[in-house]
Amino acid sequence: MSEKDIKKEQENTELEDNTANTEENNGQEQAEETVEETGSETKAEAELAEMKDKYIRLMAEFENFRRRTAKERMDLLKTANEDLMSELLPVLDDMERARQSMEATKDVDAMLQGLELVFHKLKHVTQLKGLKPIVINAGDDFDSDLHEAVTQIPAPSEELKGKIVDVIEKGYTLNEKVIRFAKVIIGA
Repeated sequence: MSEKDIKKEQENTELEDNTANTEENNGQEQAEETVEETGSETKAEAELAEMKDKYIRLMAEFENFRRRTAKERMDLLKTANEDLMSELLPVLDDMERARQSMEATKDVDAMLQGLELVFHKLKHVTQLKGLKPIVINAGDDFDSDLHEAVTQIPAPSEELKGKIVDVIEKGYTLNEKVIRFAKVIIGA
């Protein structure tokens, strides 16, 4: 073999060694990347499991809140009028006593005074709870937000055309909300 051939062979051997080293290094890097990927995948899976657990707990907590709120609302609806009824019980007792005294006495003036007292007591209790009558006079303008036109009659005078002529039934508001519209007759 000539010196050239020996040099070429040495170069080839060095090249093969370098290639082998490079492949070995690449294999190690790939193995490290696989280990890193596996580590990051398990970390991601752990985070995902943790998030799922939090989600499930949050949904359960919300469902419990919804049920509790619905139950509280039903309890409130059942006892909403308790305060009003407690306030009306003395009026009911007074009405019972008035009825008993009407059977026993023939004095009309005394019965009227007793009924008047009971009526004022009832009116006072309802006003305390926010019930107010809608004040309407003949000749007032018709307002569809407060009044319900039952019928129209020929206006007694030219001034009452399109205006309220008579009130059939009082209207009421409860804390500024109309709970019964006033039934009125309008002049045509």
